[in-house]
Amino acid sequence: MFTELIAKYIASEHLLSAKDKVIVGVSGGADSVALLCVLLDLGYSCEAIHCNFHLRGDEADRDEAFVRSLCERKGVKLHVVHFQTAEYAAQHKISIEMAARELRYGFFEQKRQELHAAVIAVAHHRDDSVETFLLNLMRGTGINGLKGIRPKNGWVVRPLLCVSREDILRYLDAIHESYVTDSTNLHDDYKRNKVRLNLLPLMETINPSVRESIALAASRLSDVALIYNKVMEQKIKQVTCTQSDGVLRVDIAACISSEAPRALLYELFSPYGFNASQLDDIYASAESEPGRRFLSATHEVIRDRECWLLCPLAGGRKDESVIRLEEMEGELQLPHGAGMITWQKVKRTAGFVISRDRNTVCADASRLVFPLLLRHVMPGDKFIPFGMRGKKKLSDYMTDRKFSLFQKENQWVLCSGDKIIWLVGERADERFRVNDSTDEILLVKLVR
Repeated sequence: MFTELIAKYIASEHLLSAKDKVIVGVSGGADSVALLCVLLDLGYSCEAIHCNFHLRGDEADRDEAFVRSLCERKGVKLHVVHFQTAEYAAQHKISIEMAARELRYGFFEQKRQELHAAVIAVAHHRDDSVETFLLNLMRGTGINGLKGIRPKNGWVVRPLLCVSREDILRYLDAIHESYVTDSTNLHDDYKRNKVRLNLLPLMETINPSVRESIALAASRLSDVALIYNKVMEQKIKQVTCTQSDGVLRVDIAACISSEAPRALLYELFSPYGFNASQLDDIYASAESEPGRRFLSATHEVIRDRECWLLCPLAGGRKDESVIRLEEMEGELQLPHGAGMITWQKVKRTAGFVISRDRNTVCADASRLVFPLLLRHVMPGDKFIPFGMRGKKKLSDYMTDRKFSLFQKENQWVLCSGDKIIWLVGERADERFRVNDSTDEILLVKLVR
């Protein structure tokens, strides 16, 4: 009965085809042992992977020995990998759980490609999906967080999502197959274990079939999410555009006037680490003056005049560094993907045409003092815009040109001594213009 149920689920969800080579993640626990056994019973060509994360001392070595014995007995080729998980977590400043996940799935995909396997099968079951639903519900989530665990995600398939942990244990008992138990699953130290050991049993006192009910609700929400995501994708396209510098621009008026602006903001900004409280503040800032800023671990949202700007922190201004251009010719990559600067000194000839392109400046080389300096705009900076006579503050010029706050803070200038030659990618300074007496020209270009 168990085997037939899994076969029907695999077929209905299009998880595997008969000729597929399948990599099976086998920890030695009941779930993964059942997964390997049932796939073998169904005739699939399987190879197993076991990850030793070195987190539980002798118990981890016991699990590895068990899996080796199981695969030898079943005639299944086994690939074992050892990870120093705690060191990896500390190095990347992530939790142990996240580190183990990254290491595990990274190695799974590596082996899938090496072995030319069709899929990677992992042993999540229905109860795991129910626990995920409740955890996401408690931490606060959108509709996509209430779908539970999906049966297929890229190359990863989960054939056991149609059965419960109890079903799995009955199956193993029926085929007289042993397994090992991870002692950490028996303690309520982690949030998932608290849900598994405390919350769900309490909920079952109210509704004995609560697991099945939640799984059914998650399945229905998955269908609803298909429609929701399609509509939301269209709405996001209507209110956003990506600027040339990679900054996402969100039209405030268009967003606020949409049917569900808070849901739209959630889908726009929550993937970048903004929490529910911040999303409320961002929404409220639509009625405030420009200039408010909101930070996540990786991104910044700036309330500009008519839009919200979503900017990666890695692309933001980090210091007041100055880049020196020592030679008369060269090229350099500006930090944070701002583009590449190239420059060269050329003789002015009768046929030389001065470029009108904003990304190019032609300066009279005789008026330049090397090394030239590249730096960000600083408070009080002034220049004489090309074609004008009087000085103008760069801050006023950029405001007139409707620069966003992000653009203002990340704007580069090219300087000769204390004089600005070029507001990079925007406008040259009149004092360095090429005239009839110019013999040599410094040609500087910004390649975006």
